[in-house]
Amino acid sequence: MNTNKETETIRIVTYEPRYQEAFKSLNTEWISKYFEIEAADTIALDHPKEYILDKGGEIFIALLNDEPVGVCAMIKMQEDFDYEMAKMAVSPKAQGKGIGLLLGRFVIDWTAKNKATTIYLESNTQLVPAINLYYKLGFKEIKRKNSPYKRANIQMLLELGNKE
Repeated sequence: MNTNKETETIRIVTYEPRYQEAFKSLNTEWISKYFEIEAADTIALDHPKEYILDKGGEIFIALLNDEPVGVCAMIKMQEDFDYEMAKMAVSPKAQGKGIGLLLGRFVIDWTAKNKATTIYLESNTQLVPAINLYYKLGFKEIKRKNSPYKRANIQMLLELGNKE
């Protein structure tokens, strides 16, 4: 596919209620492609304000020419680690444009600015491009307790080194 990168503008913004449908639909689209929607997904996707934002987290939206094409949530964790990087999805029509990498770097910078030292995530090794992205961002595989998601078979951690 030949794209003229000069005419494409990618911006990352913080969540507003107007992005609720994009947050839900982008995640539902990718989860449904490989797995099944689970109860924990439904809670987070239907109630992002209560489940993510009100608990000290944030949701970021990648806009391509002002259209939401990528999302990523940073969920404030209560134990073990500072944040969980979750609900990351990029629209199939926008894949291959580096949006996942931009989102990943953006949320890592945001987390560091919030004086956090660790970012945790769960994924599935079937999602090779995602796993490669996480390694590229500096995540390392760890062994941890069981996940609330049946599909999660890998857990990863990024240590930011923001020791006070």
